[in-house]
Amino acid sequence: MGCTQSSSAGVIEEGPTTTNPVKDILNEKKGAYPLYGPNRIMARKQHGTSSTPVQSNLLYGCDFKTADRICNYNRHFAEHAGYFRSGKRQTEFLKAVEEAKKRKEKITFYDSNTGYPLFTAPVNRSWDAWLLESKNHGWPSFRDDEVNWEYFRCLRNGESVSIHGTHLGHNLPDGKGNRYCINLVSIAGSPVKIEQPIDSSKHASNDDEIDL
Repeated sequence: MGCTQSSSAGVIEEGPTTTNPVKDILNEKKGAYPLYGPNRIMARKQHGTSSTPVQSNLLYGCDFKTADRICNYNRHFAEHAGYFRSGKRQTEFLKAVEEAKKRKEKITFYDSNTGYPLFTAPVNRSWDAWLLESKNHGWPSFRDDEVNWEYFRCLRNGESVSIHGTHLGHNLPDGKGNRYCINLVSIAGSPVKIEQPIDSSKHASNDDEIDL
């Protein structure tokens, strides 16, 4: 089965327009993957299922039009099988993989809409193993240990999404466990600075001396 395998929930969820990420987890059992989120993650927003279009400077040779359609106006379909190693991707994406392999480094993949980190690979396997599995299935394929669960959820029907409403692909388990079959156009974003909560203990108290 490829990433075009889909579910009955193939349309944008109707309901009030929302902009906030949906962080809810429906299965709280520790160590139980995938983490499931509610269908309202994919509710209608300002730009399809997302608040914004995909970034204009997508990585790996991914084109804006294809990415925006698949990420924000789609619940059923995927980029064509082998897209991640065809056209410009054959040089830009595979070159990035080869460079990371030579340096013995991992690659973090970012949401094409928001720039938030969604996957880091390879984890607990080699680059060769990751690339072989992805080539065999036709799409970048990730395992549980390679998912950033802070920003990633599955719906009960297997659809893989970001908490901000980006359609990513589908979970298509095999004999090894969960396998997240993901569109490269959905994870070709550039990272953004993630604001951290303010730690009030690090701020000056009324008794602190402040230079004016």
